[in-house]
Amino acid sequence: MGKINLDEKKIGHARSAATRIALSLQEFIAEHTTVAVERTVARLFGIDGVDGEGVPLPNLVVEDIVRGGGISRGAAYYIANACVALGATPLQVAVQVAEGRLALTTLPREQQGVEAFIAQLAEIALQKITERRRQREDYLAEHGEGRQPYLYVIVATGNIYEDVTQAKAAVRAGADIIAVIRTTGQSLLDYVPYGATTEGFGGTYATQQNFRIMRAALDEVGQEHKKYVRLVNYASGLCMPEIAAIGALERLDMMLNDALYGILFRDINMQRTLVDQHFSRLINGYAGIIINTGEDNYLTTADAYESAHTVLASQFINEQLAHLANIPDEQIGLGHAFEMDPDIEDGLLLEIAQAAMARQIFPRAPLKYMPPTKHMTGNIFKGQVMNAMFNLTSVLTKQGIHLLGMMTEAIHTPFLQDRYLALESARYVMNTARNLGDEIAFVAGGKIESRANEVLGQALLLLQEVEKTGLMEAIEAGIFADVKRGRFGGKGLAGVVKKAPDYMNPFPALLASRHLQTK
Repeated sequence: MGKINLDEKKIGHARSAATRIALSLQEFIAEHTTVAVERTVARLFGIDGVDGEGVPLPNLVVEDIVRGGGISRGAAYYIANACVALGATPLQVAVQVAEGRLALTTLPREQQGVEAFIAQLAEIALQKITERRRQREDYLAEHGEGRQPYLYVIVATGNIYEDVTQAKAAVRAGADIIAVIRTTGQSLLDYVPYGATTEGFGGTYATQQNFRIMRAALDEVGQEHKKYVRLVNYASGLCMPEIAAIGALERLDMMLNDALYGILFRDINMQRTLVDQHFSRLINGYAGIIINTGEDNYLTTADAYESAHTVLASQFINEQLAHLANIPDEQIGLGHAFEMDPDIEDGLLLEIAQAAMARQIFPRAPLKYMPPTKHMTGNIFKGQVMNAMFNLTSVLTKQGIHLLGMMTEAIHTPFLQDRYLALESARYVMNTARNLGDEIAFVAGGKIESRANEVLGQALLLLQEVEKTGLMEAIEAGIFADVKRGRFGGKGLAGVVKKAPDYMNPFPALLASRHLQTK
């Protein structure tokens, strides 16, 4: 595709400002842990299952450590200490805690063997994740996958077994990616539900068993069609790192992973979710999972024309936060959306300007492009045309991940035939215009070039402002999505803990140091 004549100096200044914003925030993140981070450590150590009342064992273990006043030292120490003292596995220790027969912080502190045992448990966990990554690479080598833009569709029945039926039908109609939407409100649960589930509202519970069921189904239909089908779920909300861990263990391929999304749209406490995000992204990076960020959602509450620069500024920040978690550009699915008011004259040119600008500024990122939703009215005929324009913009500007628009948006959860028609339209447009972008050069000083540089300039000014105040202060001021959130408000603040000097968690250092070895 022909390049827009963007101001490269402004791009460099914007990226530098975003780097400083991310580094400043990282100082806070490095000093804190959360109950979700510690539950994730427990899960990676092999603690899974529920007690007789259905309470997850990782929650019971961490709650026991909190009651004993030891959480600032980390769950890893207390779990390993109990294992060494009792000659038990982490799961056996967790069962004793659940049965009320053991309080972890009351055991004598073993001086010998605890650190070695922590290292052993961490090694087992990383071996499992590495094996899942190699399985993905083997499938891709054997069958390959669809061409970019990947065609991404959602299933959201509430019943994992019905989701499987709909997912297989979508793959047979041409889908490359299946996303299982979570049931409404799961991001606000401070625990991960257990087992296969058949009831949910607006989506299906994200559980490890549900991940396993859908992964097996997509592998089966992928073998049938000789292509690898990618699986998506949500690592956001109060259990962000836990879900990232079970996603890594069950070979998910993409995870929606963005603290700003949770802060702005789910009112998750910003301190809590920013700490959780870093650990979850370390896991995703190591596992080869592509993260999807949520900037596209900004344009559902703010105007797409007036607030386009906030999307770009957030993309710059998310890129740098991802780099601090050792996620390479090829795994950073930065979000944006085709949400311009359809009544604006030359709206298509404005959409092309922003999509091409993002593609040029983030050349290696598999950009996640979202369809029109805000201005879908229920008129299915106009909706189909709007989605066709979106499809054209996506293939023209060489997006990476293309979430299909449904003509029935704003009416109901898509039916099988809705997905079929969306896939048929996208396949037609992307085939007939596959190399159109290679034949186009942008007019110097034209509307597309002018718009892209205008958005870039505004984003740079915003990033310079955020750098002066700090990201948390910017969120409090409502800079992103026209939504204000307080540093001490929202859900989950009580689960944020300052680390003690002797805090122990083997995973961040190991995930960072070994990341390149997994590639």
